[in-house]
Amino acid sequence: MKRSTKTISIILIFFLIITAVIVGRTMIGNHFKKKFSKIPPPEIIVTKVVQKEFSEKIDTFGTAISKRSETFKIKKDDLFEDLKLKNYVKKGEILIKLKSGNIIAPFSGALGYTGLTEDILVSNNIFVITLDDNSTIYSDIKIPENYSTFIKKGLPVEVKLSSFKDKIFLGKIDFVSSRINADTRSLLSRIKIDNKELELISGSLLEVSVKFNLRNSLSVPDTSVMVEGDKSYVYQVNKENIANKTQVKTGLRSNKNIEIISGLVEGDAVVAEGLKKVRPRGKIKPINK
Repeated sequence: MKRSTKTISIILIFFLIITAVIVGRTMIGNHFKKKFSKIPPPEIIVTKVVQKEFSEKIDTFGTAISKRSETFKIKKDDLFEDLKLKNYVKKGEILIKLKSGNIIAPFSGALGYTGLTEDILVSNNIFVITLDDNSTIYSDIKIPENYSTFIKKGLPVEVKLSSFKDKIFLGKIDFVSSRINADTRSLLSRIKIDNKELELISGSLLEVSVKFNLRNSLSVPDTSVMVEGDKSYVYQVNKENIANKTQVKTGLRSNKNIEIISGLVEGDAVVAEGLKKVRPRGKIKPINK
């Protein structure tokens, strides 16, 4: 009888321990579930799908040419005094005072002289003064034959110089040749650049991008697009702030934006930054960009 009572007691204690363990695990699980369920959704930068201009480009090089230039040959013994040139003169100003008669500026521009050393002055007795009107800069460029059907007068161009790394000068196609050069298989074109600040100077090497096939298309930041294999996706955010993974078809990339051909409509909200913090069908706290 005593042995039977002892056995029953052991069984009861065992079941009590099992029950305590189960209850304890359930309580701990509920505690952590409740705790983590209170974690707020991540703050994510969101932007709208908008229309932007996209275009294809032809990249080439050209040399800056002044709107107007004139050269003056001066004899050293014709000078009244030592040569002193202004950096810039206006139309009608005296360029140089000479014994034989003053030279008057026929137009406004930058003054300079070329190829001078003391030896040259002494031995040749002649030096050259240049006057350049750089208010407008031209440049002749060669367009490859396979792009010739796209090139026409008025197309916009963007110009860069190594001396202005972060600046883009704007211009346009001013002239297009009527025939392809048989030797170079290219189409000669002339670009025109407004240079009112006189930052471009004649002779500079220009990096030229001619824009063609211009169009307005839907656009999202390039940081919005995820590429998986040969497919592209964005996280589209609905009114309940749920991020849905959406497949899109992309086009050109321009100025940190990507052209969207299909998959979205104008005004849609998409995740702009922080894709790694987003989960499909997960809730977010949007921060409008």
